[in-house]
Amino acid sequence: MPTADWIAVDEARTRLGVRAQTLYAYVSRGRVQVRADPADPRRSLYRAADIAALALRKSRSRKVSEVAAGAIAWGEPVLASEITTVAGGRLFYRGRDAIRLADSETLESVARLLRGGHGAALKRTERPAPPDHPDMRTRAYLALAARAGGDPPARGRHPLALAVEAATLLDVLADAVAGEVGGGAIHNRLALAWGLGPGGAGADLIRRILVLVADHELNASAFAARVAASTGASLSASALAGLATLSGPRHGGATAAVRTFAAEAAQLGPSQAIANRLVEDRALPGFGHPLYPGDDPRAAALLDRFTPPPDLLALRAAVQTFAGLAPNVDFALMAACEALSLPPDAPFALFCVARCAGWIAHAIEQGQADTLIRPRARYVGPEPDFG
Repeated sequence: MPTADWIAVDEARTRLGVRAQTLYAYVSRGRVQVRADPADPRRSLYRAADIAALALRKSRSRKVSEVAAGAIAWGEPVLASEITTVAGGRLFYRGRDAIRLADSETLESVARLLRGGHGAALKRTERPAPPDHPDMRTRAYLALAARAGGDPPARGRHPLALAVEAATLLDVLADAVAGEVGGGAIHNRLALAWGLGPGGAGADLIRRILVLVADHELNASAFAARVAASTGASLSASALAGLATLSGPRHGGATAAVRTFAAEAAQLGPSQAIANRLVEDRALPGFGHPLYPGDDPRAAALLDRFTPPPDLLALRAAVQTFAGLAPNVDFALMAACEALSLPPDAPFALFCVARCAGWIAHAIEQGQADTLIRPRARYVGPEPDFG
């Protein structure tokens, strides 16, 4: 009969919160001792101490899994990095205010800062002509894929060799976006490709955009780049992983959602477009950001440097009045491209070229950590059949 040391099957299952099959699996794996009930040999008794130990372990595992699950989406930090942080509502690259950097720095200089300062005076290697394709996004994918197919693994490489490769890779992607191999600063080359004079106000606004979106802590594309880098993959392969992730509508494709929202506002009027979305419990793309309780400093810094088109100014004011949300960098990026009359794909083009600097920095840092990123899944499928 059950005693304090030995309990019946129903009690064991209750304490563990499992089905009978799971309890039997614990027994078969030697994790729970079992014996026949002296009062009824047809029944089994289970060692209470083993059940208690399993219950404690399950409780701890549950707490850990809950923490891990929460960390996946805007939760607690999951890995150490010296590259970028958001603190006090401000963005910092290796401790330096990104807004101040945008006043004077280029993407190239910020890229060197992000990856730890290597390669300040290195000469870039020769670059091939960009892929021959009319679509900018396709050229970007093809350019990185061609490099990823032949570049050596990054693991074990000398830091200066990686710095040369990093500088070249950033130029390769800029070439793909511009559609030609150019010289000079990347922002001037993009401005020239889009019909703006290099060195003018438009080129300077592009420069600011590139600096301000070069990295944003452990965002989805940076994490993807780090996962690839943790396997020892080449810098180009890590950047390609970042680009693939950036393409999603919840990341680099967010400016397209802003454009759709702006079109709704232009057709229906800002107030009606906002009301329709709120009634349907839909987001207001381009406004608010989980990491910034107030204004997105990147958006504020950009919007101070140009005048958005009137319809976007009206939308910005209406959202502030109705929802109390400030513009985020997606709105500012789309508004800047509209103000400069850039091609429809320009917001994504600027995003991917700039963010490549961050992907490379994260890939190099992850490679130095020499740790494989390999989380565990919390299985919620059918009970395993230990048959």
